[in-house]
Amino acid sequence: MSLPEILAAIPHRPPMLLVDEIVERGENRIVCKKTFRAEEFFFQGHYPNFPIVPGVILCEAAMQAGAVLLSSQITQGQKVPVAGRLKDVKFKKMVRPGESILIEATLNERVQDAYFLSAQVSMDGKLVVTLKFVVTMAAPVA
Repeated sequence: MSLPEILAAIPHRPPMLLVDEIVERGENRIVCKKTFRAEEFFFQGHYPNFPIVPGVILCEAAMQAGAVLLSSQITQGQKVPVAGRLKDVKFKKMVRPGESILIEATLNERVQDAYFLSAQVSMDGKLVVTLKFVVTMAAPVA
C-alpha cells in the first residue's frame, strides 16, 4: 500500500503519521513498516545525547496500523478511529534513529463501534513492544 493510500485510509498526518508502508494486509491482520529518521521531532528532547523513540510513539504507531486495518470497515469521512484504552503494554527493546520496525496489528473482536485489537512491534526479528488496545469510531468535529 502506498503513502497516498495510507493517507486516504486514516486521518493522521505528518509529523504524527507513523506508518510508512503496508507490508501485508488481510481481513483481520495487518503488517506495517516504519523507519525512524534522525530528524523526527521527538528525538530533539528524548534524549539529546542518546535519542530513543518514546514508548508512547511506538504505541501510537501500533494503533495507527490498527486504524489502517479498520479503515476498510468504516465509511471514510463519517467516523474517525479514536483510542479508547491501552492495556498490557510491555516494552522489550529500544528503537534508535535510523532503525525500522515492523508493526503487526490483529483485530480480535468487534462489539458495535468498539474494536479490540492486539499488536506486536518488532525490529530485526526481536520484540520491541506488545500491547492490547481498543479503538472506537467517533464522528469528526465539524
